[in-house]
Amino acid sequence: MNAVKRFGAATLLSLPLFAQATELDKAAAIETQTVEAAAVSQQRIDVSDEQAQFTKAEIEKLQREIENLTLYRNHLKSLVENQEQEQASLSQQLTDIAQTRQGIVPLMYRMIDDLEVWVSQDLPIKPEQRQSRVDGLKTLMTRADVADAEKFRRILEAYQIELDYGAKLGTYQDTLSLDGVDREVDVLHLGRLSLVARSLNGDAFWFYDQSTAKWLPVDKRAYEAIQQAFDVANKKQPPTLMALPLSISVAKGAAQ
Repeated sequence: MNAVKRFGAATLLSLPLFAQATELDKAAAIETQTVEAAAVSQQRIDVSDEQAQFTKAEIEKLQREIENLTLYRNHLKSLVENQEQEQASLSQQLTDIAQTRQGIVPLMYRMIDDLEVWVSQDLPIKPEQRQSRVDGLKTLMTRADVADAEKFRRILEAYQIELDYGAKLGTYQDTLSLDGVDREVDVLHLGRLSLVARSLNGDAFWFYDQSTAKWLPVDKRAYEAIQQAFDVANKKQPPTLMALPLSISVAKGAAQ
């Protein structure tokens, strides 16, 4: 009986202890769950923060791309506007060129015609060479592979050559009909004032008389002065005053 009482008493004593242990286990479980829940929440917070940072970075990246695209769009817009201006300018230039060309081509033909008249009426200084130059210009005008600018330049060049004849003392060799005989001679011209010829052996001289369009013999008294002019032209002696027969009249020479 006493044993039963002791067992019962022990049982009664152990019940509060068991209850306390159970409560502790529950508390521990709750704490564990709380910690786990907190960890899960923290993970979610960390994930959300990472996502927020990623989203923020993406937004900033998109903003930079938008800025770059805006700059590029403005750049393209400027290019298009500039190209439109260039196109308008080129169109105007083409119109101007067409109008200029319509005026310059007839002018070039007139210049060539005037040049040919000049050569035909001038002293016969290198006549074949000068006429050949004029003929070359006429042929040049019909060539489609040569630009108008080049044609005009060549015409101006021919005019400059003609002008140079009027300001130079020069010599060249030619074959002339003199005294009814074709002769190989040395020819000297002093600008467009005097044109004389000398036989290759230097024993005869002629001068061109434009009024009669003929070569006439030179008085022997003028031989020495003409020979001196040849020496000056050929740089065999320094420049000096020269006495040469005039090929043109004084009045016409003054006019030229």
